[in-house]
Amino acid sequence: MIQKIWFTLVWVYIKFGLFFYTKKITVLGKENIPKKGAVLFAVNHPNGLVDPLYVTTTNRRQNHFLVRAASFKNPIVKKILESLYLMPIYRIRDGIQQLANNQEIFEKCFNILKKGETLMIFPEGSHDKKRTIRPLSKGFTRIVFGALEKYKDLEITVIPVGVTYQHPSHFPSKVAINYGKPITTRAIFEENSLAKSINILKKKVTDQLKIVSVHISDDENYETILQKLNDAQVDFTAVDNVNEMIKNNSFPSKKNSKKNYLKPLLYLIILNSIIPFLLWKKASQKIDEIEFIDTFRFSINLFICSLFYCLQAHILSIYYGNTIGFFYLTISALLILIYVKTAPTNAKKHIDFVEASK
Repeated sequence: MIQKIWFTLVWVYIKFGLFFYTKKITVLGKENIPKKGAVLFAVNHPNGLVDPLYVTTTNRRQNHFLVRAASFKNPIVKKILESLYLMPIYRIRDGIQQLANNQEIFEKCFNILKKGETLMIFPEGSHDKKRTIRPLSKGFTRIVFGALEKYKDLEITVIPVGVTYQHPSHFPSKVAINYGKPITTRAIFEENSLAKSINILKKKVTDQLKIVSVHISDDENYETILQKLNDAQVDFTAVDNVNEMIKNNSFPSKKNSKKNYLKPLLYLIILNSIIPFLLWKKASQKIDEIEFIDTFRFSINLFICSLFYCLQAHILSIYYGNTIGFFYLTISALLILIYVKTAPTNAKKHIDFVEASK
């Protein structure tokens, strides 16, 4: 019970943070999520650890997560992640001897599904900002069919989830979370051999992921198609429309990028957040994967900026009274909200609260 309360409090805090961090979050297909029973969310993975945050805060099911084992190296971080229902999954790059640990994790997953709870998995196996659905690993099918084998009366519903960003790693950005059609798995498992069941489920999930997220085939035409879409300044979060353009090879004419007339407001926000900004500049130099930019940026904004603004408001309250402190905190939040919700997201070159250091 204590863990559930803790998870709910963190869930609310992160959801609140994402509201201030993201220009617009479009959620489609929520009606496809069963209100009860075992569910496995199979999610594409374009943008690091913010992907599960967007998914888990746009549905009311309390999710358990499988994330790469490297995130659990620090003992303190490990405790925090485990308290939020995150579990490590080991890959061949973590060392062959580590793969044996996955069996214990799989057993935990079986029990989670048996209790009618939910599990979130990224079956592509790694993150990549390319706008394409990559081949899926069979790890998620091992969990599904392993649980069905162990518990004969269990039904597991797989929901493919597409996460599509207007511009991954840019701030502010728009994002679409698209929940696909439910895939029931008991009949697949009982009517086919295990090898065939795995292929059927992987194909069903892959086919849907190509519909619920923007998918450009990863072939010799990929860069050409992507360039046409970028030149046309399309709204990538309008997933159906963009996929239709790709399918028909019909693209809008080239458009100029919108100018960001809110730069003065941006610089005012940076000045008001100078210490978190300088911390970000230092931290950003150590990020070697573009897919982790949003992860670190959001974390700094959520925790350090919140603390910094509250501290400044408290100092003002001491010297000038609570009314002034509250007024400062309110204005600071409003300035960020105005910028995030109104700044253009389709500019090719973006200067923002954290990218100004790039």
